Amino acid sequence: MAAVDGGQESGRWCVVTGGRGFAARHLVEMLLRTRQWRVRVADLGPSIKLEPREEEGILGEALASGDAVYVSADLRNKAQVIEAFKGAEVVFHMAAPDSSVNNHQLHYSVNVEGTKNVIDACIECKVKRLIYTSSPSVVFDGVHGLFNVEESTPYPEKFNDSYSETKAEGEKLVLKANGRNGLLTCCIRPSSIFGPGDRLMVPSLVAAAKAGKSKFIIGDGNNEYDFTYVENVAYGHICAERTLASGGLSAENAAGQAYFITNMEPMKFWEFMSRILEGLEYERPKMKIPASVIMPIAHLVEWTYKILAQYGMRVPQLTPSRIRLLSCNRTFSCSKAKSLLGYEPVVSLEDGLKRTIESYPHLIAEKRTRKMSKASVYLGNGNVANAVLWKDKKQTLTILLLLATIYYYFFTSGFTFIKATAKLLSVVALFLFIHSMLPEKIFNYKIEKIPPTYFHLSEEKSQCLAHSITSSWNSAIGIVRSLCRGKDWPLFLKVVFTLLILSFLGSMSFQSVFKLGIPFVFIAFIAYEKWEDEIDGFVDKICSHAMKVKSDVTKKVIKHE
Repeated sequence: MAAVDGGQESGRWCVVTGGRGFAARHLVEMLLRTRQWRVRVADLGPSIKLEPREEEGILGEALASGDAVYVSADLRNKAQVIEAFKGAEVVFHMAAPDSSVNNHQLHYSVNVEGTKNVIDACIECKVKRLIYTSSPSVVFDGVHGLFNVEESTPYPEKFNDSYSETKAEGEKLVLKANGRNGLLTCCIRPSSIFGPGDRLMVPSLVAAAKAGKSKFIIGDGNNEYDFTYVENVAYGHICAERTLASGGLSAENAAGQAYFITNMEPMKFWEFMSRILEGLEYERPKMKIPASVIMPIAHLVEWTYKILAQYGMRVPQLTPSRIRLLSCNRTFSCSKAKSLLGYEPVVSLEDGLKRTIESYPHLIAEKRTRKMSKASVYLGNGNVANAVLWKDKKQTLTILLLLATIYYYFFTSGFTFIKATAKLLSVVALFLFIHSMLPEKIFNYKIEKIPPTYFHLSEEKSQCLAHSITSSWNSAIGIVRSLCRGKDWPLFLKVVFTLLILSFLGSMSFQSVFKLGIPFVFIAFIAYEKWEDEIDGFVDKICSHAMKVKSDVTKKVIKHE
């Protein structure tokens, strides 16, 4: 952070509204590190509560020495805002409601009415510079993607949500106020902020992963995004303030303007999310769902929320505005900020990701130390086990569909075995032929091509298959040897029970075995995995009882002899 260090302590005051917010905390600390400012932290809470890291850090030290003070102020109360701004030279207006809460009344009261109060208070208190934290969403209509757009992009006629609409109104007010009574203003539009201390994106992502909801990619997964490490957001604000304070032509050109701030390293949105999930030891999302498929569900969820919100329904994650944000391109040019403000990222995207992941040790996935279930062991701990026990739902559904197809072609259709096989293979051949002719994308949905080596049996797989067959044969021979010794009664009973089942199945038609056996296998193994101890205990009791009966019979035979 050498780029913002230096200078001597002075009595100049600045104010950071929403100073306990995510990005604002980093700005407060960066301002204190410059040793050029005394910082007034303004927020809604009646008092400031520091985290252990803050108590031991520069903010705790500054509060103790008086270089930082906390002021409780509601932006909707003009008198409180004026009191907070008295004697300040600069105001960093960062306060805003949670963007995920689509409450127009709340957003308007803070982002528009509150911003009016901030501007009026700046003029009344003779504040020299006002830097407003806006959003790139002020140019997003929720339909068309944004690719490397510049600040000249106009506001849309219709916004994606009430947060974006009210932030745009607040931005217009701030830009219009430039020059009033000597006040210089500008707006910063940071894109997709991330970093240590984030209480929204990373915790929500982990919560979704724990609930099994992070397996899905909305859209084709190729949408590009501009993410911004939180330290770069803070630095962008400081660059803006320094430029406005420099005077002359530089300040004149920079004032009254809006600026996109990013890491200048666009990345696929879902790759970024996957990097965070993998860093915290969760699986990356793989299953793709077209946005057009899930959008009607999102509209239904939003409609339900509007009706039930008054009864305490929590804000849903699945909303139309969020679906659009997750599936569209959103990249922005920083050339204007670079040329007029001298902005360059001080932390790279790679380092930012690393620091972010390291800051959430409490969210790392718990290691599962539970022993492997016997049901999984009996099924070979491989793909068969994953399918039968529903550990890989995609694989399970594929196998069930395949079994249903086999049942239809070989049993219910009335075809002979050869005719059914020929028809089934012809359908597969037709599918593969048509699939190979399809383009790589249809309506922006990527078609996954089957590689030529997909059906190839490698030498390694052949050896594994041969090894499995050999192991199974040797296990069977081991059972026969144990039976020949005549001492392992539990094994003998298991073999007899198995042969009785096979005998019963042999008396049934193959169609009936297929129709009843497949569901039984799935249900039986799932039930065994769930109630393994209870079932094993029950079997042990039966074996113990059988052994006791065998012992009693043996004693009686010996006695009669």
